[in-house]
This record gives sequence, structure tokens and C-alpha cells, in this order.
Amino acid sequence: MTSLRIPGPDRPDAPTGAPGDVVLQAVDLRKHFKLKGLGSRDVVHAVDDVNFELRRGRVLALVGESGSGKSTIARLLAQLMPLTGGSIRLHGEDAAVRNRRSFRRYVGRVQMIFQDPFGSLNPVHPVRHILTRSIRIHRGRLRGAELEEALVELLDRVQLKPAERYIEKYPHELSGGQRQRVAIARALAADPEVLLADEPISMLDVSIRLGILNLLQDLRDRLHIAILYITHDIASARYFADRTMVMYAGRIVESGDSESVTQDPKHPYTQLLVRSAPDPDDLEARARGARGEAPSLVKPPSGCRFNPRCPFATDLCRTEVPPLISVGDEREAACWGYSDRPDRPVLAPAGRGAERIETEGGAA
Repeated sequence: MTSLRIPGPDRPDAPTGAPGDVVLQAVDLRKHFKLKGLGSRDVVHAVDDVNFELRRGRVLALVGESGSGKSTIARLLAQLMPLTGGSIRLHGEDAAVRNRRSFRRYVGRVQMIFQDPFGSLNPVHPVRHILTRSIRIHRGRLRGAELEEALVELLDRVQLKPAERYIEKYPHELSGGQRQRVAIARALAADPEVLLADEPISMLDVSIRLGILNLLQDLRDRLHIAILYITHDIASARYFADRTMVMYAGRIVESGDSESVTQDPKHPYTQLLVRSAPDPDDLEARARGARGEAPSLVKPPSGCRFNPRCPFATDLCRTEVPPLISVGDEREAACWGYSDRPDRPVLAPAGRGAERIETEGGAA
């Protein structure tokens, strides 16, 4: 059977490297959207000063509520929109695309899986056409037995077996989970080093979400693909991701290994996010959820952007942007409470931050 490691006509063999090697880097990413309107100079600060690395054979989760800038980051890394500032580096080199040819080389290595599997697949074409087009773009014009072998291999890889059952079907004839598997197979046709998964399970039935996450986990382990997993569900990040970054109002507020971030959150916003996760054993908390609204990104608050909702905020929090401060082994939190400044805020004991946010009116 034809291997997935087949370079396309415009792409030399990608560096193989070892698990854990840095593949893609985001360096000081910024994205501001200009507001439409005659004479308007206002911009939406969608993403500001975001830095992270995607490593071979590792999953990095990007977690945050709706409107925090997660999907914007995915589209920036996919180079579907221009940067306002910062850079994207592939294997340490500037990856900015300047023409169609360089964009084609880039997407041969960095592929995106979209949230809506029905909207991302052309409804007028069957699975055969969808996958064949991707194979020919990235692997050259395979024909006959070679093409059929590649099609079967892709469907087998995403556990759509036997391939004959699915290959002639149209998207509307497939379930949501099957459509998402086809979308993943289309991405794998490029033999990518990086998958950008933008909430890949949020539009699927709960009963099939775990199957898609297990599939992505298998791809990570077998092909050593670096994966950015974007989600608003911090519980799934703990299950699936090696590391988790928490994003709030366009900025990263906490990062670390997924177990530590979800079990011992340091930033007050992360504490609130963890507490807001549905708990079947605490129906009252599940019904209450998290209160409060994210700030306007047209005129974001000065200092820490979480300060209007945070009961621990001081004048320092309202005037100066906190850097990411070390709070443990390879863990960071953008909170002045962990600094050594004398005017720093005094945080609640671990595990009580979310309760104070809810009961003292910080998120009301």
C-alpha cells in the first residue's frame, strides 16, 4: 500500500526530526481588524502578543470562551488571513507566504480541520472527488490503481472501512462524525506535519466526539503530527492534549501541562473556566455556570484584560499588562499575583478563586 509519506511535486521531503522537535512557532502574533465605517480608526484587538510552539508528536490545546481569539489564531497559522504583527516560523524559518506557489508549499505541511464538517465539504461532489482532488494537488496526478490505493489508504487511516461503502457517497449521506473523518482524510492527503483542529468536535453528537479525539490521538502517535487543538471545553483538553494554553480576550493568560492546568489552575480566569465545566454530580453549579461577559476588544481594558471580572484586581492590574510569570515546572500565568512586586494583588488559596469570583461579584 502507498505510504502517506509521499512528497508532492512542489515539495521536497519534509524534515523528519524526532518527537518533541519544534515544527511550527507563533512569535508575537497580533491580529487587529479595522472597523468598517467612514473615517473610523477603531480596530478590534482580536489577538495580541501570542507566543507558542507546536511540537512533533504533541498536542497543544488552546482553550477559551467564545470570542477570545482562538479561531483567529488557527486562521493566522493556516495563513488564511494576513498578520497585523509578529511572525510564523516553520522549522525555524520565516514561513510568510508571498505568492500562490509558496502558499501551496506551506499548506502541504500545515493543514486545517474546520469546525463544521458539512460546510467544509462541497455538497455537490462525492467523497471520491473530494479526496482525489486533494491527492492530486499534493501528491501529483496519480491515476488508475495508484489513485485507488491512495483513496483506500486515506479512508482506512480515518477508520472508514470498508472504503467502498463510503467512497461514492455525498456529504449529506454521511453522519456528522463520518463527514469529519472525511475532512480529516482530505487533510492527510497532503501528508502534513501540522494539523490545526478548530473545534473539530463541537458540532458533533456527544456520543461520537470521543471517537474523533481518539482518531486524532492515533494520528499523533502513528504519524508524529503536531496538533493544535482549539476548544472551549477544558475537560476535553485534559483528556486529549499534552499541554494547554488558556486564552482570554486575545491574550494568553496561562499555560502548562494539561493535567496541572485543569487540576490546579493558577490564573483566576482559568479557575473560573474549570469551575464552569459541566459536572454531572453538581447540577446546581452546572445550571449556574460562569457569569459575566468578556470585555470589548475595540477598547479593551488597560492592564490585565480580566481585571473587570476579577475580585483580586488592584490598581496594578488595572494599569499594567502582566507578563507570563513562572508558577511551577514549565507552567506560566499572566497574573501580577505571582510577581514579587509589593503592590501585587493577594490571591485566594488554590481552588477558591472561582468561588470568590462568583460570590463577590467579580463576574456578576
